[in-house]
Amino acid sequence: MTSAALTILPDPPPPGTPVGLIAGGGRLPMIVAQGLRDSGHPIHCLGLADQYDALLPPMCASFQQVGLLRVGSWGRKLRTLGVHHAIMVGRVDKAKLMFDPLKLVKHLPDLTTLVGWYKELRHDRRSHVLLGFVARQLELSGVQLLDSTTPIADTLGHPGVMTSRQPTPEERADYEFAWPLLGELLRLDIGQALAVRDRDVIAVEGIEGTDRMIERAGGLSRRSGWTLCKGARSGHDRRSDVPTIGIQTVENLAAAGGTCLALAAGSVLMLDKVQTLEAADQLGVAIVGVPMARA
Repeated sequence: MTSAALTILPDPPPPGTPVGLIAGGGRLPMIVAQGLRDSGHPIHCLGLADQYDALLPPMCASFQQVGLLRVGSWGRKLRTLGVHHAIMVGRVDKAKLMFDPLKLVKHLPDLTTLVGWYKELRHDRRSHVLLGFVARQLELSGVQLLDSTTPIADTLGHPGVMTSRQPTPEERADYEFAWPLLGELLRLDIGQALAVRDRDVIAVEGIEGTDRMIERAGGLSRRSGWTLCKGARSGHDRRSDVPTIGIQTVENLAAAGGTCLALAAGSVLMLDKVQTLEAADQLGVAIVGVPMARA
């Protein structure tokens, strides 16, 4: 399997150094902010307009709202605050932008974004290409993007069985069968997950995301007892969000008849890790971390 080019990321700065946080939606930016605070880093946050959670600003030393398509201003704003390192996390809900003309005005692109679109992004709009563009623009202002998992490394799935409930021999056989297939799926950048039962692939994740794929797999499976395998794209650039699961993932999996969740160890974040593992045990779902060497 051919790997994507490795991106060498800067080491995190020492405690006390200010760190920028470019925040989209969801809980992940707040979890990262708490991790930075616990590590002794003052946080200067740029919240993407109409995306960030209202609970985020009070967690930060400073907070500014920025336009999603005004990338040229992000680095300048952070450098003005003495920031040389930043983390970018959080989802972008495009629906919030498409159906309100007044909101669209706030997101009119600046010249940097327009030029980048014309020269690069109109030809390839995949996530890692967009990330590369943003990273280069920030670097022109003297701001380097860090590994987004740096302040929350303890939330990554670890190798081995993480739940009290152990996988059955059949479930182990399923994820061992599926793991090389998942590796190829990730290499081709098709999706991050697949569902398997009795060594048959039930469903492959597409653009709909893991939760909807779980629902689809449940509808296709005539009985319960299938396994979900999830990993990260080959050569995944950890300056952006890494694949994530949480309590809702486990609840959706159990509701759809899934009984085992195999994660690429060290590559998938587990939001509310302790609570997620407790929920899995209560619902009879085994969670196991598969070493990346097998992906």
